[in-house]
Amino acid sequence: VQLVESGGGLVQPGGSLRLSCTASGFTFSSYSMYWVRQAPGEGLEWVAGITRAGITITTFADPVKGQFIISRDNVKNTLYLEMNSLKPEDTAVYHCMYEEGWGQGTQVTVSS
Repeated sequence: VQLVESGGGLVQPGGSLRLSCTASGFTFSSYSMYWVRQAPGEGLEWVAGITRAGITITTFADPVKGQFIISRDNVKNTLYLEMNSLKPEDTAVYHCMYEEGWGQGTQVTVSS
């Protein structure tokens, strides 16, 4: 099983990034997928989730509602996170995950 995130980097406040997560070693289309993040010195925080059919999972505590958009391509075995209007507090390592594992993450830094 392998989950490999990419697309992170340094961006100015108000900017946008698109993260990707390429999956291999399991049947990607059979699982809901998630993005979580970990800011420096903090614990893991839920970011977004999507069902295997591509329906966004909403939660009561949704820190990025309307700001981030999760999507997936079950043909390419890839999960995406489109991040808009980025703020310094969005700085974190972003991991994709599913119920049996997670990736190493990609660093997103929002700073002027």
